[in-house]
Amino acid sequence: MSSELNIRRLQLADMDAAARVHRAAFDEALPWLAGLHTPDEDRWFYRERMFATCALWGAFDGEAMSGVIAFHDDWIEQLYVLPAAQGRGIGGALLEIAEQGTDRLQLWTFQRNARARRFYEARGFAAVEETDGSRNEEREPDVCYLWARRAGG
Repeated sequence: MSSELNIRRLQLADMDAAARVHRAAFDEALPWLAGLHTPDEDRWFYRERMFATCALWGAFDGEAMSGVIAFHDDWIEQLYVLPAAQGRGIGGALLEIAEQGTDRLQLWTFQRNARARRFYEARGFAAVEETDGSRNEEREPDVCYLWARRAGG
């Protein structure tokens, strides 16, 4: 990780940058789903939905956002790191923010997103449910993961 990396709680003014990180990482990981939303729709989603319902934290290399996490209660709604910044500990650092306030976390990812699945499994998440995708917007088979803090941990 760069010595300039810092992580902070995001403000409404950060939502456009969060939407850009989300789109870049999503499209790189899931190219067969690229183009599902316009940049305007992504910005609206972060400003009106994510900011209103989630705690959002971002990782920054200097002034540029390189990663974002959105969570509420025991659910991680979004976790994305720019493709060029992956593999440097940013996702793990953001995940630790969400883990701090809870004994368990849940999230959905797509079954075909092998890199995300390896990332979560390496951090103690276990697959607890798989679906055919009929309940998600993308109609893409997905998998629910659960992380639980170990006793004494």
